[in-house]
Amino acid sequence: MKARAGIVGPKDLVNTMKEIAKEFDEQLITVPFEYLHAMEATEIVRKNQQSVDFWIFAGPALHTFVQKSGSQQPFYYLNLDGASLQKTLLEISYKDNMSLSRMSIDLLKERDVFETYRELRITYKDIYVYEYEYDTPLDKLLAFHQDLYMKKKVDICVTCLHFIYEKLRQQGIPVYRVTPTRVNIRETFLSAIEKWTTHQFKKSQIAVVLIEIQKIEQNRNSSTTISYDAHRTNLELQTAILDYAESISGSFVNLGLGSFIIFSTRGFSRETGQHIQVLLDSISLVTDLPANIGIGYGDTALKAEENARVALHHAQNYEAYCAFLVDDRDNITGPLRQEENISFSYRTEDKEISNKLKDSGVTITTFNKILSVQRRTGNHSVTTNLLADWLKMTPRNARRILTGLVEQGLAEIIGEEAPASKGRPRKIYRVTAEVNE
Repeated sequence: MKARAGIVGPKDLVNTMKEIAKEFDEQLITVPFEYLHAMEATEIVRKNQQSVDFWIFAGPALHTFVQKSGSQQPFYYLNLDGASLQKTLLEISYKDNMSLSRMSIDLLKERDVFETYRELRITYKDIYVYEYEYDTPLDKLLAFHQDLYMKKKVDICVTCLHFIYEKLRQQGIPVYRVTPTRVNIRETFLSAIEKWTTHQFKKSQIAVVLIEIQKIEQNRNSSTTISYDAHRTNLELQTAILDYAESISGSFVNLGLGSFIIFSTRGFSRETGQHIQVLLDSISLVTDLPANIGIGYGDTALKAEENARVALHHAQNYEAYCAFLVDDRDNITGPLRQEENISFSYRTEDKEISNKLKDSGVTITTFNKILSVQRRTGNHSVTTNLLADWLKMTPRNARRILTGLVEQGLAEIIGEEAPASKGRPRKIYRVTAEVNE
């Protein structure tokens, strides 16, 4: 399957991009869009986003206009750097035989400009640079060049924008335009195709959703007979879960009373947590029994189901009505129902840390959970109460874990905080993945 790339820019750049894109005919279909003014990019994206897979734009100055479109598609921008400037300087010096010592240059980084001049052994004392900022008005950029030229501080204006180039040219001001090199255009196409291919591969990965309703068999008419109420509840759950499976184009299997599995692909939802929230809400309307969901991604159905079972285990150990996810790299994310969740791994390749954790009686999974909670705090520290709240354990157990990590050099006490009511100050810990001897 070929990717469809929307290429957006002035006519000359779009033609160059189309020419280079022919090198990738087997992987890419280009959909060209030309404009006279950069602000047209907003409507171009807004009106045509359904017809392309990703976008490639003529330069970073289009970023502001593209963001206004509201599109969530992948965007790529051709780069402008010292190599692009060198191409323009050669045109000025060798083709038109003009001096390079008094110029105004916009959008390029000052570092790139001055490094280019140093490499060419040209003085840059009278070179004025206006670095690119996302929210810079075009009129301000135009005035930057006009003012310097009118005050006779520069002899030539160099711009990266087609709009500025045309305005200055119409006013009779000597102006040249910096455009991306063919090498950069080619590299941008390669990068975009590679990322799109990776994304498509991930979307095609198997996704397994395991749903478990606990205690559904607890009401029995006898020691061997499951109640009719339990069967009725299971049928209602089956209907709710079947509706969800249909919404994600999944294959549904009833594994038994209160146990269900759905096979789909990883691309079934861009917002997995939000999608699963819908399923959890549907289940809660049927029964108030504890329900948990485990989602697993994998290259094969076997691997995806294995990851889903690991995810389900974490969900069941966390709380009722929550879901966890394990991706193809064994990263665990959850609980997905919360607006905020933590991501962690249940593996480590550091043997020293692994041995230290064994000595402290802390599992690798718990340790990685603690690191993830700590990252969420913003100040890279945790307390026993914070840890107990996130990991659904008692403060006493959290204190025991943190004390063990301190003894093994995997955490340190960095301060204290006053309690909300009377009592001893609470210790503040910082956990690290590096062993402190």
